[in-house]
Amino acid sequence: MNLVDSSGWLEYFGGGKNANFFAPPIEDVKHLVIPAICFYEVFKKVLQQRNEGDALQVVAAMQQGKVIALDEVVALQAAKLSFELKLPMVDSIILATAHQHQAIIWTQDADFKNIKGVKFIAAKSSSLF
Repeated sequence: MNLVDSSGWLEYFGGGKNANFFAPPIEDVKHLVIPAICFYEVFKKVLQQRNEGDALQVVAAMQQGKVIALDEVVALQAAKLSFELKLPMVDSIILATAHQHQAIIWTQDADFKNIKGVKFIAAKSSSLF
């Protein structure tokens, strides 16, 4: 399974220089899990940079994968990971969701850089978002 974090979705939909890195996991919807928290981050950013119509189109495309709600099991695991790895809340929720679904995280978020089970690429420049 694959999990693309919010930075990857924004890079892909914004046509950034790393968009091709994120294309394989995003386009393989059969093996794609999306934490619900990613909808919040992506929708908000596209809404800020573009408009609500564009934001709704992006999240509609994201819904092709398996959407994972935040439940108490993931929340508690995320809290533990946040404490142990000094991760921000959203990143710890994403990591806990990946662990729960045995998913590889695809990201350009430096908070994930040295974590096992992560495919990291350094951000090259800002995408259209």
